[in-house]
Amino acid sequence: MNKVVHFEIPFDDKERAAKFYKEVFGWDIQDMPDMNYVVARSCEIDDEYMPKEKGAINGGMYKRDEASSPNPVIVIDVPSIDEHIVKITQAGGGVVKEKVEIGGMGFYAQVKDSEGNIIGIWEALQK
Repeated sequence: MNKVVHFEIPFDDKERAAKFYKEVFGWDIQDMPDMNYVVARSCEIDDEYMPKEKGAINGGMYKRDEASSPNPVIVIDVPSIDEHIVKITQAGGGVVKEKVEIGGMGFYAQVKDSEGNIIGIWEALQK
């Protein structure tokens, strides 16, 4: 069974969004300007950047644009993005944002499900 492992929230104004989630929910917000991304931690992490609390997930925020979902996205861990893109298209979905490598950690893509919802899929690099 593939699990939800991450969330993403698009923003129009990075500073305003970071302030909102920090002040309202107490999240740890870390800007990653070289990746055009903001890490949003909703729970403590261990030395391998994984949540210490069972069932908790962390996420991030990205600049809203036409190439990505305009709405929040759940991200599901899969063993192979390429194989899941085939499954997704065969089941009536499609690709929104092509597979890209993320910082030597893994691969990410955004896809549409059969209902038009955009979700992320994540494939961790094998260690």
